Amino acid sequence: MLTEKALALVIRSVDFSESSRVVTLFTREFGKLGALAKGAKRLKGPFAGALDLLSVCRIVLIRKYSESLDVLTEAELVKGFAPDRNRLQVLYAGYYVAELLQELTEDYDPHPVLFDAAVECLRDLESKVSLRMVVRRFELATLRETGHLPQFEACVSCGRALAGSRSVTYSAAAGGVLCSTCGSDRRTIRLSAGSLKVIQLLSDATNSQWRRLQVQAGMEREIGAVTRATIEHLVGRNLRTTQFLGESSS
Repeated sequence: MLTEKALALVIRSVDFSESSRVVTLFTREFGKLGALAKGAKRLKGPFAGALDLLSVCRIVLIRKYSESLDVLTEAELVKGFAPDRNRLQVLYAGYYVAELLQELTEDYDPHPVLFDAAVECLRDLESKVSLRMVVRRFELATLRETGHLPQFEACVSCGRALAGSRSVTYSAAAGGVLCSTCGSDRRTIRLSAGSLKVIQLLSDATNSQWRRLQVQAGMEREIGAVTRATIEHLVGRNLRTTQFLGESSS
């Protein structure tokens, strides 16, 4: 057994006993992991609020390297998630971030860039940036860092460049956008040229101007339909938290 240190985001917490919890942590160093936090439910327990959902904390844990849970021995709060109480949708968006990480990452598969993107997303959710654009940006970051980002630059079927196209279609099953010829006989989502451009900007990890985007409601719906369809195709179902965001496709 080894003692390890990590920076962690709490993405799930369930009761284990009268005094303890099992937490799922998305760590920068090790990826997603489950750990037993003994005494976490005590008022004067050893973790002092560091294990609240969506909190970022510095942890010390004992790795078991077996089917047993790791054991959390220390957790120091770095930053809690505390959105404005009048913005309930922000809280739901935070829960959605946690569910995305739970469903689309594997245990002990580190994604430090995705960890940083998640922390940035939670910070942006507490700001004045468009909530929907913050969520879309994180969805695309999750798809990119886990190797599932669709093809948005050219037709995924024939490779034809799409620059200058007034509109294209998108197929989650095909894994990207389709030109007018290739998309004519498939179940697809129609995308305007403007929506496609916004998706390309949001998908670019190096782009820092996306927060300034002014996106029309119709384009927001098109972009959301694309990311939602992609995630549902990968997971095999709607994520539970989408219904609270008013974005379930069912």
